[in-house]
Amino acid sequence: MQQLLHRGAAMMQHREEALDASWDDLKLFLACAKYKSFRNAAEELGLTSTTLMRRIDRLEESIDCKLFLRDQSGLTLSDEGSAMIADVALMERHAFNVLRRASRSSNDMSGTVRVAVTEGPGNFWILPRLIDFQKTYRKITVDLRCAMEQADVARLESDIAIQLEPPTNPDLIVAKLGRLHIYPFVSKEYENLYGVPAGLAELKNHRIIKQNAPQVDDGAYARVLGLKSLEGIVGIKTNSSVGVLYAVERGAGIGFLPTVSIALGAPLVPVDLGVSHHADLWLTYHKEFRTSERHKIVVDWLKKIFDPKMHPCFRDEFIHPNALVPMMTAAREGFGLTGYIAATPT
Repeated sequence: MQQLLHRGAAMMQHREEALDASWDDLKLFLACAKYKSFRNAAEELGLTSTTLMRRIDRLEESIDCKLFLRDQSGLTLSDEGSAMIADVALMERHAFNVLRRASRSSNDMSGTVRVAVTEGPGNFWILPRLIDFQKTYRKITVDLRCAMEQADVARLESDIAIQLEPPTNPDLIVAKLGRLHIYPFVSKEYENLYGVPAGLAELKNHRIIKQNAPQVDDGAYARVLGLKSLEGIVGIKTNSSVGVLYAVERGAGIGFLPTVSIALGAPLVPVDLGVSHHADLWLTYHKEFRTSERHKIVVDWLKKIFDPKMHPCFRDEFIHPNALVPMMTAAREGFGLTGYIAATPT
């Protein structure tokens, strides 16, 4: 009887310890499962690998099972980890829903709305128009985050996101805003000094500026140009689309920019190589925000300023950059690139 009592007490203590497993540690478990590496997960979380491993060890000890198989290639979920991850992901999903509802329950016509967008459209299209939006909606603060890293709306990294790939999460509302057309450009100075290639065969005599960043297909440049390799023609690599614009305007080489660039006032020359590229812009937000007035206001405003009927540069069909110039007069006069372009060196 005494042994049974001790065994029962031990089982009760283990259950209590398992229930005390830190939610923060469970979130670390999700990150490790996502990145399949302590190092990569630690970099994303802003922790050291040692701290992260210690926290996972503590979690495994508290629930008395191994969550990962660890080897030189990285982390693989164990059978117990695989069985557990869906439940932990559901816990996280409900936790985010609680936070969303809490933020929505405040004064719905005032407060902050976080918008994440890729760098070019954010800096050169949304931001100039945001100034007028703010004059109209004084009680709404739009927190505009411009980066090539995709924000996870479901995990509350942003309230609204404009991204280049549509998400598949069924909890999210997704709408296509328009299509971003990309075309090669050089500066007028570059054209005067080196000319422009008349075709793809002449590219070897020039240099291109290449953007390497999340949401940018690394093989897209070679594929669009019909080349097996870009070896020998890349002069500058940058993770920034603003950096590409700056480098092109300063005469560093051929850069791929939105077709609307010269229509908005950038002093550039289109390079007619017979190639172009496009990427669709997807607006996404959580369905919990459908009843939030301030979020609905921002969503409707974003749909309006990207409306292809009003702004031909976002139509599905390709329009040559020179042809866009007379079609975008109002946009250039009200929201052009004056003041955004690279500074003239002294």
